[in-house]
Amino acid sequence: MRVFVAGATGVLGRQLVRILAANGHQVIGMGRHRTSIETSPDVKLVTADALEPAAVNAAVRQAAPDALINLLTAIPVRLNTRRMAQEFHLTNRLRTEGTRNLLEAATANGVQRVLAEGLAYAYDPSDSTPADEDVPFWQHPPRQFAPVIDALVELEHRTGQAGGLVLRMGHLYGSGTIYAPDGYFTEQVRARAVPLVGGGRSVFSFTHVEDAATAMLAALDRKAAGVLNIVDDAPTPIGDWLPVLAALVGAPKPRRLPEAIVRLAVGEWGLAFLTRLRGADNARARESLNWRPRYSSWRQGFQPAVGLRFLPASGEEARPANAA
Repeated sequence: MRVFVAGATGVLGRQLVRILAANGHQVIGMGRHRTSIETSPDVKLVTADALEPAAVNAAVRQAAPDALINLLTAIPVRLNTRRMAQEFHLTNRLRTEGTRNLLEAATANGVQRVLAEGLAYAYDPSDSTPADEDVPFWQHPPRQFAPVIDALVELEHRTGQAGGLVLRMGHLYGSGTIYAPDGYFTEQVRARAVPLVGGGRSVFSFTHVEDAATAMLAALDRKAAGVLNIVDDAPTPIGDWLPVLAALVGAPKPRRLPEAIVRLAVGEWGLAFLTRLRGADNARARESLNWRPRYSSWRQGFQPAVGLRFLPASGEEARPANAA
């Protein structure tokens, strides 16, 4: 299959291009700038601005793909949560205007299959159970997060109208992500700048970036449409996983701070991230795509950064590799 990947030079895009090619697909990756992405007879890279309709249409027409995958984002490496709306402005445009341009190009050029990347951690936090795809997005989100949700809603609506499938990804971790050993979030953990707040109840559903890519691969030749959660099997409160990550990177245990102090430091969205997120359920993706995450839990998938041999079971302390 010839597969056009918009956003091929991003964290997920690089993994996906590699996995698609390894599974016999011909890949045409689109990025805004020429990068060091590895090309081969089965992988080509074209440059185009996703916000320019004519350029997108020309790129898709020349590629003549059977399928199109939309991974368009422009998320800053170092995100200031107090300025979430401003720092996500370009990503929001890519999820709205960029998606429109891609889908119009797909329709004009006879593309048969459309996939897109969404988010599985924007669910309304009114319940503590893992959210399935019928649960609405956040009904009254923090002000800085509201434009992000609006853009996600439009992306899903347009993709659904085109008969496509949106794969809602959990918190991506692995190579190139903020949770990698050299990632921004990990740096903050090392600096003891990520506190536990309000009992550490914010629930995270993680997705290893390779599992995200294999889900995209599985969805190519399935007829599933609409939305599916692509997350691991273990939604976990931050109070459980953050101390383990701190141990892995050789950091002290996270501090515990009151909400008032944290709100002043990181704003309403930053506080909500640490206290109110809701986990997601992957049952429909497992059934619809016959997909299973290689890393069923972040405990198996987090990359050791300081020579630790394993991640402990809940309630245990992490031990170094040479510990008795």
